[in-house]
Amino acid sequence: MGDDVLGRGSRRDQEIVLVDIVDDNDHDDVPAVRRQDSLYVDATRAGGANHRGGQEESWARTLKLAFQCVGILYGDIGTSPLFVYSSTFKDGVRHPDDLLGALSLIIYSFALFTIVKYVFIALRANDDGDGGTFALYTLISRHAKVSLIPNQQAEDELISKYNTGKPQATLRRARWMKELLETNRAVKIWLFLLTILATAMVISDAVLTPAISVLSAVGGLKEKAPNLTTDEIVWITVATLVVLFAIQRFGTDKIGYLFAPIILLWLLLIGCVGIYNAIKFDTGVLRAFNLKYIIDYFRRNKKDGWISLSGILLCFTGTEALFSDLGYFSIRSIQLSFSFGLVPSVLLAYIGQAAYLREHPEHIANTFYRSTPNVMFWPTFILAVAASIIGSQAMISCAFATISHLQTLNCFPRVKILHTSRQYSGQLYIPEVNFLLCVGACLVTIGFKTTVIIGEAHAICVVFVMIITTLLLTIVMLLVWKVSIWYVALFFIVFMSSESIYLSAVLYQFVHGEYVPVAMSVFLMIVMTVWHYVHVKRYEFELEHTVPRDKVKELLERRDIQRVPGVGLFYTDLVQGIPPVFPHLIEKIPSIHSVLIFVSIKHLPIPSVDRSERFIFRHVDKEEYKVFQCVARYGYRDPMEEAKDFVDALTENLQYYIRDVNFYTTGGDQHIFRSTSYASSIAESFASYEKHSGHAVYAEEMLTPAESFSEHTKQLSGRSKHFKQFQVENMNMQKMEKVQQEQQAILREMENGVVYILGESDIVASPHSSLLNKIIN
Repeated sequence: MGDDVLGRGSRRDQEIVLVDIVDDNDHDDVPAVRRQDSLYVDATRAGGANHRGGQEESWARTLKLAFQCVGILYGDIGTSPLFVYSSTFKDGVRHPDDLLGALSLIIYSFALFTIVKYVFIALRANDDGDGGTFALYTLISRHAKVSLIPNQQAEDELISKYNTGKPQATLRRARWMKELLETNRAVKIWLFLLTILATAMVISDAVLTPAISVLSAVGGLKEKAPNLTTDEIVWITVATLVVLFAIQRFGTDKIGYLFAPIILLWLLLIGCVGIYNAIKFDTGVLRAFNLKYIIDYFRRNKKDGWISLSGILLCFTGTEALFSDLGYFSIRSIQLSFSFGLVPSVLLAYIGQAAYLREHPEHIANTFYRSTPNVMFWPTFILAVAASIIGSQAMISCAFATISHLQTLNCFPRVKILHTSRQYSGQLYIPEVNFLLCVGACLVTIGFKTTVIIGEAHAICVVFVMIITTLLLTIVMLLVWKVSIWYVALFFIVFMSSESIYLSAVLYQFVHGEYVPVAMSVFLMIVMTVWHYVHVKRYEFELEHTVPRDKVKELLERRDIQRVPGVGLFYTDLVQGIPPVFPHLIEKIPSIHSVLIFVSIKHLPIPSVDRSERFIFRHVDKEEYKVFQCVARYGYRDPMEEAKDFVDALTENLQYYIRDVNFYTTGGDQHIFRSTSYASSIAESFASYEKHSGHAVYAEEMLTPAESFSEHTKQLSGRSKHFKQFQVENMNMQKMEKVQQEQQAILREMENGVVYILGESDIVASPHSSLLNKIIN
């Protein structure tokens, strides 16, 4: 593939050449200019993120996002007090001090997993402002070639936001980890499978969270209407779920402003009720901050205490959604609202309920509503239902973002993705997925009918995702952060051991309901794995059977081939070479458009690609044939443009490419930017500058006949010096006229119309294939 060197269609002034100067000082005889081409963009943006999560933001914007994220992120965690104690003590409270042990477990589990791990560690492991399991995988993908699709290009690493850095020579473990991930295919596959398992669990959780949250809140009606049957409560819950999913089409931005005041009132209410109960019933529950009560709890209850951990872990449900939905907000806004809004309110609610249960342990099945003062019941009930609906929003938003990311990995069938906010590209709505989530949540509610069984199913999703996140965070610490091995070991040992204990408690009760999320996740994993497997196999086949250059030349020179007016955009997955389906098209339809462009849509493991860096081009063969190859690069959060906007952007960048390839080329292989005479003229300017200024110019910045565009770009983009402008005299006017003629010819053909051609290969199992391959087909 050495002939497929790609040149970037970038913007440059035709009358200047920009070079890197050793000295940073300005000189009077050389006027300084601000460099405006795409290489300047690379150099200036590489050090900072162009995303909310990574850039400095004003406090006004931080407070605005903090207000919104209260309505989107904290409903799930904030409504956990509705069902944690009832899920923990399924058989009742056996000893009064068991409540202190359970409360102590809740406090320290909440602090360890939610506050320490997610809010202050995991949020830092964001991918240019985006969080979640998928973002961790893409972050690793940028620092080590772990993708199973062989479509990596050297030009991708020159994108400003692709900045990875190089492992320091002293950090052998970082180099070892990089080598392990890149050379061991089994490790690549396992890393991929763990990632899609976590994403499948997150999607399954988006079915269970609305069911358990809303059912818990609606169940409070029995306190005032004891004649209501379980089936009637279930159908009221189903109706509420339908309303919840119906409003998703309005978008996260509008929902966030609508829900935030409700959640703020909810957090204030449960915090105040918690203080009231602690003062009225038993302030001694504050002794639960002493870790000895955890030891006593397990010593007294032994196996039953271990099993009860499946209920305790429900106190930190929603943490993965908090991390995954980071792309909707910013790190600082989440940390601010979490620390000063959520934490004190939720902990006070658990403390107050424990104090109430010390005097009324018989009310364990419906602790939340029984511990609420009678005068506050209806306001509390209304807010509980509203907060439960809102709590489900976090997981629904997380599911939308996750599926959008999966599509960029070619791991999920194509579905229509709507961007509900022009300001924030991460706010999505997927109609088909929204409908399926609604159906799933309703069926789970109708099938299980109680929060205890749904809670057990909910728990397995939570703990599996947490363990996989811990594994990926450990790799990020070794490969990306390159922190001390002792910190990495401490992080891994503490969180992996504690989360494994929770996982063992959950798996013990597998037959009680946990099979539901496991079954859903396995089904989703099969769909995603098969979809990705077929895509990889098809790509490898097309890559192995690319049309040779001689064959392309022969096809283009055939006399029976007619050139029809207009532009043909031939879509293909290949980023290198001509797809094998192209000769078949010529045989069926012996005609080629006057301008033919092979277009590849490629998603990179970064959140977004700047528009100035989106397109790269090359001539497929001789210029007079007007056949090009184009790679359009997107980040996994970049929305796809409308067809007209895409064609306009492609045409504009193609004009720049035609100008650049002629400006820097004097003949020979058009796949490589080279210019001997041009370099000679620049050398004379360099000599004049050195003579008058006394400062040297980097000689390697001049293009040599053997130097490719990619190599030259790597040299320039790796520097952060000032750039100077030199006037180029004796410009070849014939070349300028040639450029203008080619550009006008492209525009004329665009006016004649654009035809979209989809070229794909079908995957068919051979007669000697395995049974598994035949089933997949």
